[in-house]
Amino acid sequence: MTIDNPVPPFDRLPRAVLFDWDNTLISNWRCVHASVNAALRGFGKPEWTLEESYGRIRKSLRDSFPEIFGEEWPRARDIFYAHFEENHLTHTDVLDGAEEMLRTLHGLGIRLGVVSNKTGRFLRAEAAMLGWAPLFDALVGATDAVADKPDPAPVHLVLKPMGFEPGPDIWFVGDADVDMEIAHRTGLTPILIGDTPHLGDGLNRFPPAISLVGCAAISSLVRKIAATISTDIRTVG
Repeated sequence: MTIDNPVPPFDRLPRAVLFDWDNTLISNWRCVHASVNAALRGFGKPEWTLEESYGRIRKSLRDSFPEIFGEEWPRARDIFYAHFEENHLTHTDVLDGAEEMLRTLHGLGIRLGVVSNKTGRFLRAEAAMLGWAPLFDALVGATDAVADKPDPAPVHLVLKPMGFEPGPDIWFVGDADVDMEIAHRTGLTPILIGDTPHLGDGLNRFPPAISLVGCAAISSLVRKIAATISTDIRTVG
C-alpha cells in the first residue's frame, strides 16, 4: 500500500483508533519485568530474562498468573501489584512521537481509545500523569471488561461511549500478536508498530494489514490521507 495508490481502509481517515498501551505509546516494561521477577522470587522460581518476559507476558495477569503460579496465583498477584504500584509512575517513558501522534489524530477529529492488558487503574493513573486522559474517549484495562484481550469484550467496552460498532474503519494499533488477534476477532484494521520481539506463530495467524516503525509513522500516514482527501475535494470542486 502506498499513499499514492491507497486501498481500503487506508483511502480515508478512520473513525476511531484504538491503541495498546505498553510498548505502543509508553514503556515501563522494565518495571513490569521487575515486578514479575519479584513474584517469581517470592515463589522460589527462576527469574526471567527481559527477552523471556517479552515472550511470556502478553496475556493479562488474571489469565497468565494461574498458568505460571497455579492455585496460589493470588499471592503472586499481590506481590506483583505491590512492586508495580510503588514504581510504575516513576518508570513511565513516552515513546518517540507518541504524544504528537495522539494530538494529531485528536485534532483531526478521530476518536481515540486504549485497550490494554495492564490493570485498568494503573493504566488510567499513567494516562492522567501524562496529561493524556482528555484525549481518549475511554481507557480500558485488564479486569475492566468481563474478559481481557484478545477476547473481543474490551473492544466493545471501549467503543461504547463513542457509539460505534466495530468495523474496518476503526484501526487497532499495537506491538504484539495479541493486538493483531483482537483486531481480527472484532473486524478492526490491525496495524503493527514497533520492534517488540515476537515468539510463536501469532502474527502468521493474525497478520497486520500494515507494519509501521513507530508512532511518527502513524502521524505521517494520517496526515497524508487527510491531505489526499483535501486534494480530491478541491479537484472535484
